[in-house]
Amino acid sequence: MCGIMGYTGNNDAREIILKGLSALEYRGYDSAGIGIYDNATGKVRVSKCIGKVKNLASKAEKENISGSCGIGHTRWATHGGVTEENAHPHQVGKVTLTHNGIIENYEELASEFGIEENLVSETDTEVACSVFNHYYNKYKEPFKAIYKAVKCFRGTFAFTIIFEDIPGKIFAVRNVSPIVAGKTEHGTMLASDLTALSLFTKEYMVLGEYQILVMDKDGLELYNIHGEKLDIEYLTIDWDMDAATKKGFPFYMEKEINEQPEAFLNTVEPHCVNGLPDFTEEGLTDDVFKKYDRIFITACGTAMHSGQVGKGLIEHLAHIPVETEIASEFIYGEPILDEKTLVISVSQSGETIDTLTAVHKAHEAGADTLGIVNVHGTAIARESDYVIYTSAGPEIAVASTKAYTVQLAVFYLLAAKLALVKGRMTEDKCRSFMKELMSVPEKIKKVIKDKDKVHKLATRIVEAKNVFMLGRGLDYYAILEGSLKLKEVSYIHSEALPAGEIKHGTIALISDETPVILSVTQDKLAAKEISNAKEVKSRGALVILLIKDGVELENEDQWDAVYRLPADSDELMIFSVTVALQFIAYFTALDLGLDVDKPRNLAKVVTVE
Repeated sequence: MCGIMGYTGNNDAREIILKGLSALEYRGYDSAGIGIYDNATGKVRVSKCIGKVKNLASKAEKENISGSCGIGHTRWATHGGVTEENAHPHQVGKVTLTHNGIIENYEELASEFGIEENLVSETDTEVACSVFNHYYNKYKEPFKAIYKAVKCFRGTFAFTIIFEDIPGKIFAVRNVSPIVAGKTEHGTMLASDLTALSLFTKEYMVLGEYQILVMDKDGLELYNIHGEKLDIEYLTIDWDMDAATKKGFPFYMEKEINEQPEAFLNTVEPHCVNGLPDFTEEGLTDDVFKKYDRIFITACGTAMHSGQVGKGLIEHLAHIPVETEIASEFIYGEPILDEKTLVISVSQSGETIDTLTAVHKAHEAGADTLGIVNVHGTAIARESDYVIYTSAGPEIAVASTKAYTVQLAVFYLLAAKLALVKGRMTEDKCRSFMKELMSVPEKIKKVIKDKDKVHKLATRIVEAKNVFMLGRGLDYYAILEGSLKLKEVSYIHSEALPAGEIKHGTIALISDETPVILSVTQDKLAAKEISNAKEVKSRGALVILLIKDGVELENEDQWDAVYRLPADSDELMIFSVTVALQFIAYFTALDLGLDVDKPRNLAKVVTVE
């Protein structure tokens, strides 16, 4: 979950690494550090600090840390508190390294190698560094040392390593936690995320599990764990080089909310052929779809919310039974799967550890797997039987917005395709559905244009300690995500409930001025939802309605705030209300003076359990 950056070449490593770490700060920002080989002394000099990369930049400059080969790290604490000692890189003997992941047996290793008394930090990473140093001293050869060390580790890891007596070279090895690398005219670099590499190059390679990458100023070399050379397959970043910048917006989150219409079209248009949904390029032909009589969707967080919408749509349109389960529960449960079950795993990063493990478990049960991911070449993409790539481009804000919207878009396409294949929808009806789907970006743009109106809604909850959100059907799935967004960026406790459940216990928490946000977008459920709104209003709640334009309200003045969403079919209203809820979360956090892009305790990519 941490950010890793490395560079070796002809230019100033410190500036390049700091620039990359700044782009990766959303992956971890408890502390940061940099280690650079000093040609004058023949040593790797390390600078570390608590806090953000800008603090590290100031400290490294004062300490005159410089050179042309180095590694850097932003930390999201898992083992040990947020201290300078626990920050990376760690150094033991001739080994300097950074680490993403968790070494589960580090206490056993500390005892086995007799290093407890020598440790200066509380981290599993320093223990791993000591193990690497032990074997490097023993064999005097990097490949043998790496091979022997990683055999000792139980857990996940992405290590970048500098051996002090091998100047100008960086070694890397991984298991689960990602590493990507690329080359430029002035050197080579690696990172834990394409966001950092995209600042310097469009060509990259993905380091495979238990492969060893060796970088120097002239290029990249790839080996298997036994030191046998391998060919490198290069991929191309498919977004503009400036897509990972703010482009004038104050925060990435606002920029990414505004990018949703384009991201939606970029995802949907390639899968619309002759007016019908099409996945033949992914190998998902009609015959493939026909063999499944059951679908299982697994994911975490925001991706799970997109899966719940997918469940509702697929069951409604295609009449195929769908189950959803959070990946961290799926992997330790006993899901009933077989060869006629399609397991869909959703992950923006393609590296979410629980979701990746769910893919493995599905394979063990004999089910086919489909990954829905945003990044090419990632672990879930490689290990799934089929993969559909969303086209959100880089998403930097920790709180997901556009990645969620394009995941929804894929589920709408899948639902329509399955309905067509299963004979539940005619071609004419399917073309009509697709035409409506293609109009969604215009509805999103209307909400974006109304952002100042939505901001006024946010001012009604900015001082609240608790917020409740209510909805039925697709409205309920929408508020699950809206509630999560509010919690993530504003730190206000928020709870989403099916509107009909409010009176079964939770209404006891409703008192004067308790904010309650209701999503009312489903024509067939609107009357019931408004009735639920009256129930909480009669208990003194401050009621905010996000309501579909055209739905009648007998006395609109009785509500504390009303925002009219652009009208669409019931099935498609979730996109507009989602954007409104994103803006409510964003503006609430903004008005509270919080760092919207980097909420406390959160990391963008979760690669540890």
